[in-house]
Amino acid sequence: MTSLRMTDTMTRNLHFPDAEFAARRSRLQAKLAAAGLDALLMFRQESMYYMTGYDTFGYVYFQAIVMTADGRFVLLARSADQRQAAFTSIVDDIRVWVDRADANPAEDLRAILGELGLEGARLGVEYDSYGLTAREGHRLDAALTGFVTLEDASHLVSELRVTKSDAEIAYVRRAAELCDAAWDAAVSRAGPGVDEADILADMHSAIFRGGGDDPANEFIIGSGPGARMCRYYSGRRKLDRQDQLTLEFAGTYRHYHSAMMRTIVIGDAPGRQRDLWAAGCDALRACEEALRPGNTVGDVFAAHARTLDGAGLSAFRLNACGYSLGTTFAPNWMDGYMAYAGNPAVIEPGMVMFLHMIIFDDETGLAATPGRTSLVTAKGSEPLSRASLDLVVK
Repeated sequence: MTSLRMTDTMTRNLHFPDAEFAARRSRLQAKLAAAGLDALLMFRQESMYYMTGYDTFGYVYFQAIVMTADGRFVLLARSADQRQAAFTSIVDDIRVWVDRADANPAEDLRAILGELGLEGARLGVEYDSYGLTAREGHRLDAALTGFVTLEDASHLVSELRVTKSDAEIAYVRRAAELCDAAWDAAVSRAGPGVDEADILADMHSAIFRGGGDDPANEFIIGSGPGARMCRYYSGRRKLDRQDQLTLEFAGTYRHYHSAMMRTIVIGDAPGRQRDLWAAGCDALRACEEALRPGNTVGDVFAAHARTLDGAGLSAFRLNACGYSLGTTFAPNWMDGYMAYAGNPAVIEPGMVMFLHMIIFDDETGLAATPGRTSLVTAKGSEPLSRASLDLVVK
């Protein structure tokens, strides 16, 4: 294991001021104290970015940040991320585990914990992490069992991240502007004979030209039979003279997301599809009305189900109608709380939620998918998109 300590020869690429990082550290220290933990082992890339600014896709391999109860950070990563961490984060103490056939970075992590005086301590672990695979989790437990006491603390940083600071909200608002730009590009390009690939290219171009980032998952695009899918799949087609196009996409800025979902009709919009769209918009507005401090996320889903079921569409809706958004990394931009029946999570000011009313009528083959992102305010919620909810027909 080797180490690198940050020097003044490299200007850090940070997106928040020191005071913001200091406030986050203090809040996490309070959570550690309340939980009786001596340190936290962070494996979630979102946690590392939120707490330190560390920005990488190197989390596909073993990497961890140790944060001690007194607020010290130590990062363990591969050599490819050594300078990345020095450039993008406030972490000064960067350790490297060496790639080799018998490498076991969990043993390197144990050595760091011993150096920090944490033998016999109680440590929280972010087990719920894409970066900590089942194999690496087993090796972590094997290396640390008997050396320290481990408990699942996957929720600690996530609970901090769900409500946004003013600085974060500014990034979310910029992401919403980029999302609107992508929507404008899609509407402008869509029409009979147009290739889905060209629509996607224009949407991504609008975001990148606006200074945005790669999203945490692929944009969803589907026409013809693919319009009744809500997942990305490989393969593009050209729009027919009479067609429908489903889009789910997000503007991303500094890794903060603002998402939108829409249906575009090519040709003539059948009366049934207009009715589905109207019902979806009614449900969306009902959900936005329920999205207010003191209510639960389950209340939001109840508004969705009540409205669509009342319109006779219970067979064509999904079992969830949205989720919170924030700063997320691949493989998806879903973050935190999901709007499903009975979710007890309490809505608070500063939360950001993407609400989508996905209606797939398998009897007629028609789709209607209005959706947009809202910010929870002190008095209710604020849709962040300037785009109209009118059904677009090209």
